[in-house]
Amino acid sequence: MGLLEGKRILVTGVLTDASLAFGIANLAQRQGAEIVLSGAGRGLSLTKRSAKRLDPVPEVLEIDVSSAGQVEAAANELGREWDRLDGLVHAIGFAPQSCLGKGMFEAPWQDVAKALEISAYSLKTLVAAFRPMLAAAQGASVVGLDFDASMAWPAYDWMGVAKAALESLSRYLARDVGGEGIRVNLVAAGPVRTVAAKAIPAFSGFEDTWSQRAPLGWDPTSSEAVARTTVALLSDWMPSTTGEILHVDGGFHAIGA
Repeated sequence: MGLLEGKRILVTGVLTDASLAFGIANLAQRQGAEIVLSGAGRGLSLTKRSAKRLDPVPEVLEIDVSSAGQVEAAANELGREWDRLDGLVHAIGFAPQSCLGKGMFEAPWQDVAKALEISAYSLKTLVAAFRPMLAAAQGASVVGLDFDASMAWPAYDWMGVAKAALESLSRYLARDVGGEGIRVNLVAAGPVRTVAAKAIPAFSGFEDTWSQRAPLGWDPTSSEAVARTTVALLSDWMPSTTGEILHVDGGFHAIGA
């Protein structure tokens, strides 16, 4: 029996089969979960294409987290099919080009606001919309993907600020929904070669630094380690863990210069 046998899980953020979210969805299925994916905008076609690489092929919902009406409609649609939601994976992040690789003084507020809305506030948007289904599971788990925001990274700029907001938000959400048996945690992953990573200037520098400093080493081409940790958090094996940030980075975060 798999760790997620009988569980129903929504996985957001799948674009290509190189996505961290795809690795999570794939492993969740192999561990017995029934999953649904979500995509949005121009990326929706990529999500549907990637869904066909999974077995069984999951349903794909259209969820633009910046559209309250669309999020509500998706929650209602899924609610007609499932009586509960055991897990929700938040793997959504976006920042306009002005927010990355240009320092902190070029991006206008409207671009910063978009980065914060999509990359951080969307966690609250999704939890709020699916809260009744999560509460019905009596032990649901929400897991978001993070990149350690405890320090300033080269070129990451306003996305780093958005991740700091995501980290703080996850703790407050854990406080507010804990009484309903809902856990909220983040996985702080090391750099993996995804579509999102390609948007970060000098991403190869992250890879080089990780390979040199991570005590356990780091493979930027594999999502397996992140997927395994996420599946563990989605399972019943960590019932008292909430408001936590678990690092899956080969130990990089623990080592000084």
